Amino acid sequence: MPAPRKYPPELVERAVQLVIEKRRNEPGRSAVVREVGELLGIHPEVLRHWVNKADGGVGRGLREPAGDAERVRLLEEENANLRRSNSILKSAAVIFAAEIEHGNSVD
Repeated sequence: MPAPRKYPPELVERAVQLVIEKRRNEPGRSAVVREVGELLGIHPEVLRHWVNKADGGVGRGLREPAGDAERVRLLEEENANLRRSNSILKSAAVIFAAEIEHGNSVD
């Protein structure tokens, strides 16, 4: 039985994308993986492994997505994640509003 995953797949994907974007925007910087790892609470070597795996192998430079189809797929996936998050936040807002309303009517 494999060990349980410590990080959700959405976090892994977003962390890798952040590294790729930062390296594209700041090509001379060498500490990007460490900075992103610290920002997201991920050990830099774990993040470096994810980035290399996403790139197709250790030691190869990061490359852009394969093309428009890949970019569209990634954007659609991100859109779905954002819609899910938005739905959760809306539900939480309704619950908190009900609690506030209930609390005010008791006084």
